[in-house]
Amino acid sequence: MATVINTFRGVLLTFPWLMWVFIVDFIVSLLLPVLPIFPDLCYNISSALAESGWYWIQSIFTKANGAVITVSGDVLPHGESAVIIANHVMWCDFYMIQELAVRAGMLGRCRYFAKTQLKWVPFLGWGLWALGMPMVSRRWDKDKKELDRVFSGIVDRKWPTWLVSFSEATRYTPAKYAASVAWCAENNRPQPQHLLYPRTKGFVTTVQHLRKASHVKAVYDFTIAYQKGDQFHSPPSMWGTLSLPNISKDEGYRFHVHARRFPLAELPTTDDGLAKWLETCWVEKGKWLEEKRLEWTEN
Repeated sequence: MATVINTFRGVLLTFPWLMWVFIVDFIVSLLLPVLPIFPDLCYNISSALAESGWYWIQSIFTKANGAVITVSGDVLPHGESAVIIANHVMWCDFYMIQELAVRAGMLGRCRYFAKTQLKWVPFLGWGLWALGMPMVSRRWDKDKKELDRVFSGIVDRKWPTWLVSFSEATRYTPAKYAASVAWCAENNRPQPQHLLYPRTKGFVTTVQHLRKASHVKAVYDFTIAYQKGDQFHSPPSMWGTLSLPNISKDEGYRFHVHARRFPLAELPTTDDGLAKWLETCWVEKGKWLEEKRLEWTEN
């Protein structure tokens, strides 16, 4: 009976939001023909519309469903543009990033790397395209034209942006972790705890391009952690985040995001140096995750 009630409750909470998302996608899609003529206006309108949808779903998770997100690390400057890197566990990761974006006043300016196939999905894909989301295949040699499109708005027009990338390129699973361990052993690379070895090409390409944008001041590293009972790296499902009441208090889920800010000017300038920096960053993230696991185990 509880499952039926929660399902019904989830539908009531999410249906109005889904209708609004469809309306937003439709409006943003209509901006595509005038985007080349009024790029700044379209970017600002689409950002405001996107913020309304993202804040709504964040409120379902944290206010209606009682998710308690704890935050640690550096306090992020309000309104600062940055490159964001984060580990990827589940759908919930977006809530963790958005929690920090709300506090920094950058929720509507978040732009995520998305799969190129989505651009062909009516309204949804068109909306992502109009928002300025990078639509990539993860073949960075083939994605140059698309990246030039996205980076030009940030570099040339100085659009305020959080450009978000999940550097592992896929979600963490035990099977993928085992494959990462084997690859690192074979290639003499350090294996980060609780993480997959990061893909460096996208990060290097992004940083080298955005060095040219005077308003992009930093790289933010977000480390995301979950727990349910004694199970680490155990977040709720997408539907669970939308339907379960008192998800932290009654369901026992813990949500935490740790932020580190690195001034862009202090990062290595060479491609190899940036790749090594990201590798070291991931090793440090893994150590932090292990410390958080032990802390939660004791408490």
